[in-house]
Amino acid sequence: MTYFTGKVVWVTGASSGIGEALTYALSAAGAKMIISARRQDELQRVKMACKEPQTVHIIPFDQGIEAEVRRAFDQAIALFGQIDILFNNGGVSQRAEALQTSLELERRIFEINYFGNVLLSKLVTTSMIQHGGGHLVITSSLLGKWGFHLRSSYAATKHALHGYYESLRFETEKAGIVITMVMPGFIATEISKHAFDDQGKPTGHMDANQAGGISVEVCAQRILDGVSRKKKEFGVGGKEINGLLVRRFFPELFHQILRKKSAR
Repeated sequence: MTYFTGKVVWVTGASSGIGEALTYALSAAGAKMIISARRQDELQRVKMACKEPQTVHIIPFDQGIEAEVRRAFDQAIALFGQIDILFNNGGVSQRAEALQTSLELERRIFEINYFGNVLLSKLVTTSMIQHGGGHLVITSSLLGKWGFHLRSSYAATKHALHGYYESLRFETEKAGIVITMVMPGFIATEISKHAFDDQGKPTGHMDANQAGGISVEVCAQRILDGVSRKKKEFGVGGKEINGLLVRRFFPELFHQILRKKSAR
């Protein structure tokens, strides 16, 4: 955890779930924190629950709106002059069949999960290079490696993130940029409740798979361990992360297993 002590760390998606748990752990480790999400009241709640709330700064913004991403970046730089580590964690999930999902909704999911994510990273990475380097931590998903029922657009955004950041890594590693892709599996968060249905509305439904996942506290500690080791990519979760190996060596068996799995 000393890897984070004294560093300027920005966590997006910090108002709940994995981002909230990361915020608490990073604050306890002595990081200088910026936390972001859309809901300022929830960010304030998270800030006051931190070990050192006076070192936590709130910058609310909507990741799906370009102007807000740029404004948030300018505010972050005005606060500290630089960002040492960015946990690019914000995003939205999906629970809708591909053929029932409008192109407009697919674009909306991409604006949040891909374009907003990439824009923030580009702004921060450019600043990091000017200051000698830094560390990007990108929250992907196991669905960045395969598709699944009711997740077509969500999985597509996560696949796209892998292609983008693997390319960016080659282009920036000589400038001191470290990029870590984190692939959560089933984590006990409310992400499924906030996932878009085919009308673009929150489902309000808690998936059994999600409810049975590992705790966000355990997830956050495993993420920080992998990040401090500067791993390029790793999965976090329960037995479902074994799917990374099964898919690689036994792709047809893996397909048969997924076919039988519940989408919720």
